[in-house]
Amino acid sequence: MGKILVTGATGQVGAEVLAHLLAAGADVRAGARTPEKLTPPAEVETVVLDLTDPDTHAPALAGVEKVFLYAVPQGTAGFLAAAKEAGVRHVVVLSSQTVVESFPVQKPIVEMHRAVEEAVLASGIPHTFLRPHNFATNILMWGWPESIRAEGRIRFPYPESHSDAIHEKDIAAVAAAVLTGAGHEGQAYFLSGPVSITQREQLAALSEALGRPLEFEELTEAEAREALAPIVPVWVMDAVVGYWAGSDAVPTEVSDTVERLTGRPARTFAEWARDHAADFTA
Repeated sequence: MGKILVTGATGQVGAEVLAHLLAAGADVRAGARTPEKLTPPAEVETVVLDLTDPDTHAPALAGVEKVFLYAVPQGTAGFLAAAKEAGVRHVVVLSSQTVVESFPVQKPIVEMHRAVEEAVLASGIPHTFLRPHNFATNILMWGWPESIRAEGRIRFPYPESHSDAIHEKDIAAVAAAVLTGAGHEGQAYFLSGPVSITQREQLAALSEALGRPLEFEELTEAEAREALAPIVPVWVMDAVVGYWAGSDAVPTEVSDTVERLTGRPARTFAEWARDHAADFTA
């Protein structure tokens, strides 16, 4: 097995991909814009890699056979051109299921991931698209940890909104299986958690993991937008609030891809909550 470059190795998914590949005995290089933030085992080479900086591409790709690519449109085409020149034989892309099924309000998210997929297709490099929909870690961005630590509650809209929340470790496990296995070229895999779960059920799982009662204070959409305005750009707010409204009391589709490709069932949200308990207590 040749060398594998993991881009975005400081991110939650990238870091897990790195860990899973190391556990599989792969020869791994970790790339990041700030590699000094990486703390991998000593045998792992770290390199500066900024997709928007062409000067970082060739050094990061030297001797690389496969790439785990975090999907950001800026700089991707140039990076892929450098990857093809370097002889890369397989690119595994962390994309999004929104390119296939999305609410209209998610158009900016769809376009971002579709642009990356189209660039990969245009490059001619054999590829695999990994398409999760809802990351379990998303709730870390919406103020849940701060509110739970301070008040033992969350203030949020649409408590019965459904999600197919997937643990980042499962995305990484699939990525590692694809990168170290055979026969995945040209495939696109929808990844999800094991069940469709509501926001209220997610909070109940966190309550159990933390061993303390937690309350759900339901906000109106207008109140939620006011609370989110300082946290995320307007286009992100429109996308997520629109999704929550559209999935209110509507179970979402799930897949068995994690189990099929890794040999173990996808982790439950309760497992994610236990793994991330420190995020809500520290």
